[in-house]
Amino acid sequence: MRLGGPIFTPYADPNSWVDAVKALGYRAAYCPIGPEADDATARAYAAAAAENDIVIAEVGAWSNPLSRDAVTRQAALDLCKRSLDLADRIEARCCVNIAGSLGEVWSGPAIGNLSEETFQLIVDSVREIIDAVKPRRTFYTLEPMPWVHPDSPDSYLRLIHAIDRPAFAVHLDPVNMINCPQRYLDNAAFLRECFRKLGPYIKSVHAKDIFLHDTYTVHLEERRPGLGQLDYRTFLHEAAALENDVPLMVEHLPNADEYQLAVDYIRAVARSEQLML
Repeated sequence: MRLGGPIFTPYADPNSWVDAVKALGYRAAYCPIGPEADDATARAYAAAAAENDIVIAEVGAWSNPLSRDAVTRQAALDLCKRSLDLADRIEARCCVNIAGSLGEVWSGPAIGNLSEETFQLIVDSVREIIDAVKPRRTFYTLEPMPWVHPDSPDSYLRLIHAIDRPAFAVHLDPVNMINCPQRYLDNAAFLRECFRKLGPYIKSVHAKDIFLHDTYTVHLEERRPGLGQLDYRTFLHEAAALENDVPLMVEHLPNADEYQLAVDYIRAVARSEQLML
């Protein structure tokens, strides 16, 4: 298990990037370059990461392959293909996107998002992306969301079997799947279910927290690690038990100070449980 997060220090080359990662005590990092980078640049960063025991956890391909607008959908598919190609060239653990949305907000809820028709659209789009790139060193993954497939461990497993591509794997974000009081109130059991069912496929993990407000009807709020009720002891033990030294990546915070508070909390829990990050 390797902790990582965004880098706020400017860098201009692989050496200064490595220095910035190490200054934060991270052993995992987000991809430091974009899909437009040439092969020589990608190889240089991959070599620097390997030489310094840094895992490049993921290449983000944030876009909407489910868009009802044909131009937007095609642009998203193109971005996913270029991002998966970069992930393969830089030897990242995975390329990650969400499945998308049928609504106007690319990551938002929409009527039809959880339909069988949309499930098949997701299958088709992921197959198209993987078949176009044919990655050899990385995987294409979908970050779970509360309101589109995959929205549960079973939904993710169903996608794995339906997509039927060895290069399709799992990016685990358990907070995004805690979309009801039942999962929230017994989130330790839900975390164990996630890792039990998806563990062999997990390539990278997002570390966040969640809080259920006492208001009508149901209001679940994402929070900084340590400010919610996610059972981090269970979370870290389950992640540490994975065989592939999985990256645990902090995200969605506004500035470097907030990230530092988040990683301080995660490290404190890890120390108390005698786990290495």
